[in-house]
Amino acid sequence: MMAVTSACKDSKMGMDNGKYVRYTPEQVEALERLYHECPKPSSLRRQQLIRECPILSNIEPKQIKVWFQNRRCREKQRKESSRLQAVNRKLTAMNKLLMEENDRLQKQVSQLVYENGFFRQQTQTAALTTTDNNSCESVVTSGQQNVSAQRPPRDASPAGLLSLAEETLTEFLSKATGTAVEWVQMPGMKPGPDSIGIIAISHSCSGVASRACGLVGLEPTRVAEILKDRSSWFRDCRAVDVLNVMSTGSGGTIELLYMQLYAPTTLAPARDFWLMRYTSVTEDGSLVVCERSLNNTQNGPSMPPVQNFVRAELLPSGYLIRPCEGGGSIIHIVDHMDLEPWSVPEVLRPLYESSTVLSQRTTMAALRHLRQISQEISHPTVTGWGRRPAALRALGQRLSKGFNEAVNGFTDEGWSMLESDGIDDVTLLVNSSPSKLMGANISYANGFPSMSSAVLCAKASMLLQNVPPVILLRFLREHRSEWADSGIDAYSAAAVKAGPCSIPVTRTGSFGGQIILPLSHTIEHEEFMEVIRLESIGHYQDDMIMPGDIFLLQLCSGVDENAVGTCAELVFAPIDASFADDAPLLPSGFRIIPLDSKADASSPNRTLDLASTLEVGPAGSRPNGDYSKNSGSTKSVMTIAFQFAFEIHLQENIAAMARQYVRSIISSVQRVALALSPSRLGSLPGLRSPPGTPEAQTLARWICQSYRFFLGVELLKSVGGGSESILKEIWHHSDALMCCSLKALPVFTFANEAGLDMLETTLVSLQDITLEKIFDDNGRKTLFSELPQIMQQGFACLQGGICLSSMGRPISYERAVAWKVLNEEEDPHCLCFMFINWSFV
Repeated sequence: MMAVTSACKDSKMGMDNGKYVRYTPEQVEALERLYHECPKPSSLRRQQLIRECPILSNIEPKQIKVWFQNRRCREKQRKESSRLQAVNRKLTAMNKLLMEENDRLQKQVSQLVYENGFFRQQTQTAALTTTDNNSCESVVTSGQQNVSAQRPPRDASPAGLLSLAEETLTEFLSKATGTAVEWVQMPGMKPGPDSIGIIAISHSCSGVASRACGLVGLEPTRVAEILKDRSSWFRDCRAVDVLNVMSTGSGGTIELLYMQLYAPTTLAPARDFWLMRYTSVTEDGSLVVCERSLNNTQNGPSMPPVQNFVRAELLPSGYLIRPCEGGGSIIHIVDHMDLEPWSVPEVLRPLYESSTVLSQRTTMAALRHLRQISQEISHPTVTGWGRRPAALRALGQRLSKGFNEAVNGFTDEGWSMLESDGIDDVTLLVNSSPSKLMGANISYANGFPSMSSAVLCAKASMLLQNVPPVILLRFLREHRSEWADSGIDAYSAAAVKAGPCSIPVTRTGSFGGQIILPLSHTIEHEEFMEVIRLESIGHYQDDMIMPGDIFLLQLCSGVDENAVGTCAELVFAPIDASFADDAPLLPSGFRIIPLDSKADASSPNRTLDLASTLEVGPAGSRPNGDYSKNSGSTKSVMTIAFQFAFEIHLQENIAAMARQYVRSIISSVQRVALALSPSRLGSLPGLRSPPGTPEAQTLARWICQSYRFFLGVELLKSVGGGSESILKEIWHHSDALMCCSLKALPVFTFANEAGLDMLETTLVSLQDITLEKIFDDNGRKTLFSELPQIMQQGFACLQGGICLSSMGRPISYERAVAWKVLNEEEDPHCLCFMFINWSFV
């Protein structure tokens, strides 16, 4: 053993019968070449190597075997060393952040102690004064407040802008690292080496504010370049125009910007900002990009109000970027806005008064984007059938932007509203501008022309009560046939080119006639893109249905049930089967935004519990599946928008069809929302709580009895108790347990909590998943080869491998056990699978 260990340290050493063997450089070179081709060659391959390389002819096969063992040992040690060094760098940087956060909290405590003493003194003084004096004093105070509220215009001349820039820098730094804002930890966001960062929201400050501190593997200048290009990562950003640039004497730059943000729903106007951005380098070498609004200025450039936009205010915000030892950057992000909530209906005001929503949609989006870019650079991969992540990200950006354009319907983009039919639940808009039709007015490859000359959008918003957005969105994604019309899908597909199919048709997840082909995931799995293939549906052309499958490019985001206040979106568009990067897209879909999340109701005494989260554990731990976390949001607003390309002379018919279609979708959503509301969850087979029906208890007893009968050991630790306790233990079993039917095409009929987490589904949707769809090709071959043994012997032990969740995410498992479940008459009832030590890849 000592000889092997020592040999791992020298690439030129081998071992035979406890003796070292030294290799020549030429021999090592030949062995290294083979190692890169095949790190673990078989005995036949090693003998072949000796025959092919004369310089190895004097070495025994056993010695070569030992060399490869030592070489693999060194490679494993190198990887482990690199991993530990990376973890150490993360911990070192995180420790620095924690020390800074601790200093800030100590300053905040000192300030609160001082203010508490001051207020006590003021209270005692006020108690000794007369009522008249109090009245006079209040009048004077009130007058002073009114005077201070009416701030004089700021000087926007070059000298005035420089002074304002330095003032903005000071205010921003006091928010990023000081005590200017009272920050509290954002609910559900625990910092640590494997987390996205330290996320905090403001407590009792003007407007809404969010702060994030994190580590990214990019240099500061690259980070600043990415963050300045806000439209590349901020999906709500419509445009950012740089109108003026001036340099400062200290090497910094001042930019005047005009920025427009999309409205998230049809019930509110969009926002715009007139901004100043100041980029500078501090004395310690940190790069700072800070911004603020220029709403009240004189003697300089100005931006008049723009139609259909509400002018919002950006209070001093920005990015503090510091180089990190060992490479990368430590970044502090502060977003502080006044979104003018008075301009929206009262029911929507929580959306504009929530720091949590600001953090989810803006602050955390910036940090996620940086981490995604960093991962793509450090681990370059080609995914999505030959597409690089940047290309898929561009497609996602186009989908999101197209959906936002449909929801907002700006007149400067060519949209005009059609007259209502007397019921104002659905709004129709038409766009016949060339820019909108560019790419959509094309011809079919088979010669049939596409004569679309305009685009119609039907949109609506509805208020939902007591239904978790994540569950509703998953249902809409997995059960498209419950709300979609195949004829409308066929008609929509006529707007794109119908060429030969070049998309692989490997079925990785099927839901009621639709096949889901995963493309990509973001780093935290907050968003994923996929292609939906609708089978046996033809293309609509000239009142005919042209045979062929339909493909939809689909973007799904906000499906993490543990995230607080997040927006859930499902956006899709018909695409040509060739799946070109520049394919024309007419996005449609759904957006569900929680309105009254309790996330901002944090206690002012709450501190960031950072030190307790510094355990270095496996990334991507499974959610506990507690849907009660979502029930904190009792109201949400759902926005629906569907786009149709059409010939202009058919406008009246298409408008009637679109109205009827969207109304039918609204009806379906209301029916589903009622079924999924917490008041109905108890009457359903259970979404995440253990089913308590007698049938479920009987099945749990059969599972345990059959496992003991065929394998000779107990499945559960405690064998006593009735059927109810057995079901409870199976439900909370640490390994994923799931049962499937004994049919020609087995489908899942039951899974415990870990099984539902693994499949990323619910008991309601479980029966839509077939057994073969969760395995890859190797897994299916292994499964089919073991099925006869399972049916004859009663059980089989399967080697570890890879399977897929209903969302298309790859899952690794150490091993699996399959056994027949027998009923009371000892007849086969179903098959049960247990996946041991599984985790998302």
